[in-house]
Amino acid sequence: MSSTRYIIVTLLKILVVISLVLILFVTGTMIGYGMVGGGNPMDVFNKDVWTHILDFLK
Repeated sequence: MSSTRYIIVTLLKILVVISLVLILFVTGTMIGYGMVGGGNPMDVFNKDVWTHILDFLK
């Protein structure tokens, strides 16, 4: 396998993993906020919700 092909395959694997992490994070926050928290799952994308969450961490 040539070195450029190896680099491309490795970068593609990294991009797939990052994409899966982002998809699972969004899905998990929607499930957690919507089902467990009793809110609207689409409110996860609201800036006020994240401001409230980050206030707890400070």
